[in-house]
Amino acid sequence: MSAARPNVAEVLAAELRPGQSIELLQALHILTRDGKLNQDSRRKLKQVYHLYQFIEKILLELATSDQSLTVADHGAGKSYLGFILYDLFMKARPSAYIYGIEAREELVTKSRALALELGFDRMSFIASSVAEAAESNVLPAQIDVVTALHACDTATDDAIRFGRLKRAKFMVLVPCCQAEVSRALSLDKARSLSRTPLAELWRHPVHTRELGSQLTNVLRCLCLEASGYQVTVTELVGWEHSLKNELIISRFVGDPGKSRAAKARLVALLAEFGLETLLETRFALT
Repeated sequence: MSAARPNVAEVLAAELRPGQSIELLQALHILTRDGKLNQDSRRKLKQVYHLYQFIEKILLELATSDQSLTVADHGAGKSYLGFILYDLFMKARPSAYIYGIEAREELVTKSRALALELGFDRMSFIASSVAEAAESNVLPAQIDVVTALHACDTATDDAIRFGRLKRAKFMVLVPCCQAEVSRALSLDKARSLSRTPLAELWRHPVHTRELGSQLTNVLRCLCLEASGYQVTVTELVGWEHSLKNELIISRFVGDPGKSRAAKARLVALLAEFGLETLLETRFALT
């Protein structure tokens, strides 16, 4: 006799975090109307939950020492991360507030409507690019935690600049579609090939793309360290779930000696790859 198949409630109990709102997951289309998870939704939920585990530790640390707690989620999209952060952590903490920042007005409108429907009254959604948000007077002068999940190309750099300007205590970044450094490497390829044998690393277009992606994140880490942050780099989830899988977590420690050393390495690395102009733009430290 075959074993009884588990019902939907039992499956969900095993896959969802305690206290998770079923209504929220259905509104986000992570769960179907009859409460089921398809394979794509299961993968998406796994990524968000795994990132939540990292952020939860940070929020718990800050919640014990600070009276208030603010989070800015950049490139929010449909705000999966923001809503789940609020539902699992911030809902029970009256002093916690989250800002979702997204350039697409239609997604901001939908997120505002959903927050109102669910009674998530300490969530705000701002229609803005990441770069413009740094100058917005809608946001407070100081933000505790900055997140950017798959903010595309230079939006991750804009999130870092935002975090530096807002004196963020932590930044949690999952970069995506790094292209600017690859373009810069391609533009100066002929001179680089004559200047250094290292240019063989990006002579072929596919290698230019791969190296540019890797180099971009290395430069970002150095930029964070030069700004006073302690940086940890790890995998978000298994590579079978996402190729955009690098998780950068930075904590502000403000060590001047380490900051100066990191800035020197940043300058030297940009010079080695012929990317000095990026120190005046993308990786400017002022």
